[in-house]
Amino acid sequence: MTGLVTPELEALVGTAWPPVVHEVDRTGIRMWARAVGIDDPIFHDEAAAREAGYERLPAPPGFMGVPRRMPGDDEPGPPIRGLHPDLTRSLNGGTEYEYRSAVMAGDELVASTTISDVKERSGSVGPMLLITRETTYRRGDDIVAILRATVINY
Repeated sequence: MTGLVTPELEALVGTAWPPVVHEVDRTGIRMWARAVGIDDPIFHDEAAAREAGYERLPAPPGFMGVPRRMPGDDEPGPPIRGLHPDLTRSLNGGTEYEYRSAVMAGDELVASTTISDVKERSGSVGPMLLITRETTYRRGDDIVAILRATVINY
């Protein structure tokens, strides 16, 4: 199988999906920290966070809140699967955050996502489609973080 990057897929590069509001709350911060094994008290205890110089609980690395959606709404952002009918499996090909300021409990971040690149590669599992997405998170007019994530479809 060759020619995975079709003109339709190439046309998705640069396409912006509708923005999505992410709510960052204290419970979500604590749950994420526990789930990934972060036991630093600043992510669990507001007094420890204030003592460390934060006005509220800071979000642990990788936690950008929870998308605010209504039941029945489409999944936010570009799809990570189904962009090519012959490729039914996917895995994370890398995730990178560029933080510009701390994400804090109580923040409402507006996330805007585009597909920044689509490539074809061949590996031990056969032909693969690499889709790179870039999401910019804003608090008001300020960019707080940029996420660059690659999904591998194979």
